[in-house]
Amino acid sequence: MDFITGEILGIDKPLGWTSFDAVKRVRGAIQRRLHLKKFKVGHAGTLDPLATGVLIVCTGRATRKIDELQNGDKEYVATLKFGATTPSFDLETEIDNTYPWEHISRSSVEDVLPDFTGKIMQVPPVFSAVKVGGKRAYNLARKGKDVDLKAKPLEIKEMELVDFNLPEVTLRIVCSKGTYIRALARDLGVALGSGAHLVGLRRTRVGGITADKCLKIDEAIEKINTSPLTYPDEWKNENKNELTQDLNADGIGNNL
Repeated sequence: MDFITGEILGIDKPLGWTSFDAVKRVRGAIQRRLHLKKFKVGHAGTLDPLATGVLIVCTGRATRKIDELQNGDKEYVATLKFGATTPSFDLETEIDNTYPWEHISRSSVEDVLPDFTGKIMQVPPVFSAVKVGGKRAYNLARKGKDVDLKAKPLEIKEMELVDFNLPEVTLRIVCSKGTYIRALARDLGVALGSGAHLVGLRRTRVGGITADKCLKIDEAIEKINTSPLTYPDEWKNENKNELTQDLNADGIGNNL
């Protein structure tokens, strides 16, 4: 692996981890393997702590591709629960209101989905990383301050009902960058004369990288620790003495 020229790693982010947690773990493993105090690692698109699935992590010069990778379509499998809302539109916060849901039918859900497919405007959740006056909206919301967010354009390319078990439904969604599935849950609840919040979310694809091809975090660390290393020529020349010593200590000096 050539972490300096850059690697693009598909990570299956575990439940409860922030995207930064995953990046920090990968960065630390690479720093230890390369005997470096600092090293550039980033991700191509935040995934909420309560979501699992595809998180693209880029190393070294491959971080220059982050914007390009972020622009790829995202696919999610989302489970919504009707009859209640939360301030964050998911399970991060407690239920704040309850609503009737018994009138909702499979056909009524299927009938409303086209209204949210195509190019639409969406108001982001106040519990989000959107900046307001230079501050993150979620920081303001957690302090109990009013947050006024403007609707943003986005595109829902595909949306289908894959499971119906009231008060919960599961949807498969293909969407553009900037889509908040939590906000979609909110809007679908309103459209169906109820309330709704997200109770499960898995990102199954970003661009051409799918969840079934991603590594669990422990698998990624094992790969970082054990894969043969390669280096760009100019980096090897600049760091030849130190690099040879470090690699011989690792028993991999023959890779140079």
